[in-house]
Amino acid sequence: MKIAFISDIHGNAVALEAVLQNIKARNADKVYVLGDICYRGPEPQRSLDLVRELNAEVIKGNADEWVVRGVQQGEVPAQALEMMNKERDWTITQLDTESIDYLKSLPSESKIELEGVRIHAYHATPQSLFDVVLPDESEETLIESQMVQEAEIYIYAHIHKPYIRYTNGKCIINTGSVGLPFDGLNKASYAMVELHSNNYQTVIIRVDYDVEKVIDQFRVIDYPNKEFMIKVLKNAYIREV
Repeated sequence: MKIAFISDIHGNAVALEAVLQNIKARNADKVYVLGDICYRGPEPQRSLDLVRELNAEVIKGNADEWVVRGVQQGEVPAQALEMMNKERDWTITQLDTESIDYLKSLPSESKIELEGVRIHAYHATPQSLFDVVLPDESEETLIESQMVQEAEIYIYAHIHKPYIRYTNGKCIINTGSVGLPFDGLNKASYAMVELHSNNYQTVIIRVDYDVEKVIDQFRVIDYPNKEFMIKVLKNAYIREV
């Protein structure tokens, strides 16, 4: 059984379409979406519609929470707070009421058991939508922040930097980001887990998409922080998560 885990689409429907085509070509049996669907991209509604058409299990990310109730003080650098709320307000204008209610209703984690393998999936950590756990964290930090439930595989998103590590006899995976990678490679990222009779294989997959098309989308809309977002798309890098 092949399971695809995607996350951090951030309103980039062009990248999402490319990833979904890749997933289909690899004959995945299931898709899980680990949050951050709409906010900070040029096509919030279309991105959400594509996710909902998957009939997949979807959990909430911090950016989905921001769409629902706004960005609060202490959640982002102080100098970015006003602009990020302007971006959130723009996103709200692009979504219908049903979509906002859908984001509000999303659960915060998914516990999966297939082919004898237990997988715990969440957006940032099991305790928080906002905690930042980077690829080079100590084993102690990974164990304390990620391994809250009993599982063989722990999979999360949020940091936009994909990786796979093994520690304490467990596998920890970060999916990276479909729509806004931060590792310097402007290709969409997702994770695939293949399960068979208590065994598993994991891989991070990078997918080409038309970055210039998304940049052009930003240029013709009234997005309040478009030059910053264009720079992030071009460089696949940002200083803050």
